[in-house]
Amino acid sequence: MSSTAQPPIPAVGDAAQQTPLEHEIAVLLVESLNLETVPEKILPDEPLYGEGLGLDSIDILEVALEVSRRYGFQLRSDDERNQQIFQSLRSLASHVAEHRAG
Repeated sequence: MSSTAQPPIPAVGDAAQQTPLEHEIAVLLVESLNLETVPEKILPDEPLYGEGLGLDSIDILEVALEVSRRYGFQLRSDDERNQQIFQSLRSLASHVAEHRAG
């Protein structure tokens, strides 16, 4: 019986799991917050706040500022959707895709 080679299973945190925009925002997170990880290790559905990536409220404010600067729209601190927007890299990227300027 001959065996056929199986395709490699993507590693957890493989950048292939991130869309191009998710990867761009992961780079923004790592660089703006000086995180001790590489963007490729941020899983798209991993929580950003608390457990998961481990960001705190100050980190989220910094990310909101950077997103506003880079993508040309405001993330407001009083937006009732913030918990949903910052739930994960994927939810943040989705929000950016919907609202970014030009």
